[in-house]
Amino acid sequence: MTVIIILALVALFIGLRLYSVLGERTGHEQQPILKPADPDARVERPAAPVSPVAQPAADPADLAYLPTAGPGVRALLAADPTFDVARFLEGAKAAYQMILESFWSGDLSKLRSHVDDHVYDAFASSVEQRNKEGLILENRLVHIDQAVISATTLEHTIAFVTVRFEADIAAVTRNKDGEVVAGAMTDAVQTRDLWTFRRDLATKDPNWLLVETDEEE
Repeated sequence: MTVIIILALVALFIGLRLYSVLGERTGHEQQPILKPADPDARVERPAAPVSPVAQPAADPADLAYLPTAGPGVRALLAADPTFDVARFLEGAKAAYQMILESFWSGDLSKLRSHVDDHVYDAFASSVEQRNKEGLILENRLVHIDQAVISATTLEHTIAFVTVRFEADIAAVTRNKDGEVVAGAMTDAVQTRDLWTFRRDLATKDPNWLLVETDEEE
């Protein structure tokens, strides 16, 4: 009996010692690793919503023709597969510069084969009136900012293409004594012109004639 009591006291003493050692926290214990109940379970984070990337707006200067002229251009291409929009616009810009410079200088011989009769007559009448008044134009085409097709129509085999020009022009008008009566070469003014060119697709002549000039309102 005495032996049993002694063993019980020893066991109690050992248990108290273990508790005093194992039951205390030192602050450096490793955090428990939490395992999911299902070993195959995976926690997936919801994908962040993808914001649509805004596409840059098309620069009008990069357009070959206005959207409203699209059907007419496509009809022209169907009627004449050799028509090249870029090449046509390059030729239109060259004609625009040449015709303006010829008109300003009063030498209409250069533009005679590039314009229709009634356009030539209008230019010639204006030059004649200017000469009567003793006025001299010293205009200068500074830069063509934009040239786009704004309209295209077909009348049987006759094609009409209207080009919208935006250009910077420095204009000076002098009298017969050389005095400046209007404008200044240091001030370039932006102009917006609508020029219409015509060509008969049934002929082999690739040239386009200027048949109408107007200013955009």
